[in-house]
Amino acid sequence: MSQNITPTHGVDRVLQRLCDASATIGGIVLVAIACVTVVSVIGRAFFSHPILGDVELVQLGCAVVVASFLPYTQFRQANIIVDFFTTGTSEKTQSRLDAFGTLLYTLVLGLVAWRVAVGGVDIKANQETSMLMALPLWIPYMLMVPGLVLCAVIGLVQTLQHLGLIAKEDV
Repeated sequence: MSQNITPTHGVDRVLQRLCDASATIGGIVLVAIACVTVVSVIGRAFFSHPILGDVELVQLGCAVVVASFLPYTQFRQANIIVDFFTTGTSEKTQSRLDAFGTLLYTLVLGLVAWRVAVGGVDIKANQETSMLMALPLWIPYMLMVPGLVLCAVIGLVQTLQHLGLIAKEDV
């Protein structure tokens, strides 16, 4: 379940600010995608002239948006969890299971961030571009990396907090 976390100092405060910045960037990109879609639909409907490559822009932008929103969701602990089997267990057991789940999530996000970064470097080296607009494909790849890395860092901090190795710094 989502938690209303408002840290006032420490690592959690820095992570919160980074998450807010990442989500803001994602929101701006999302609004831009919506505007491109609206202009393209209006152009197609009324002027028989849509934006060339609008689907490419939406696809590339959506990848950046998702990667930008992931850290905010992880920081707020708003990812979907299934706690049906753990509701009867002790708080200590639940915390350990949460730590294990968060660690798995962190490892997967770290792997994804690494592979997206490597993919972006390879795509740049091969000078790959989108089909219609010839946009360099490495740009959205590299724009995804900061959000994915931030999400992995947040997961690592939360894992350590679940294990009691670092203090939870909420108010």
